[in-house]
Amino acid sequence: MNAQPPTQFPAARALPEQVSFDRRELGAILGLYGRMVAAGEWRDYGISCLREVAVFSVFRRTAEHPLYRIEKRPKLRGRQGMYSVVGLDGQILRRGHDLPTVLRVLERKLIRPVD
Repeated sequence: MNAQPPTQFPAARALPEQVSFDRRELGAILGLYGRMVAAGEWRDYGISCLREVAVFSVFRRTAEHPLYRIEKRPKLRGRQGMYSVVGLDGQILRRGHDLPTVLRVLERKLIRPVD
């Protein structure tokens, strides 16, 4: 009986790593989050780092569905843009290539008329 070495598979077929937000992206998101918490609009958040998408979910209360989801999908980098803001009903509110520009849709919620 002859022993054979294990078959090597090409490195290009390696499973993709999980997607996550980098330091600059988290800085922009947490800056907005801090302003919304100070305004009393948001109270909690959750971060999910999956194989194809990273999600920052924003909650008004801890035990409910997220008000907004800020998503990063690198596969869409060449098309509509890898960043998007998704509303409570699943509707995409804004999508683009630049995260601070995409987050402006949520900053408008801070602007209120003064009585």
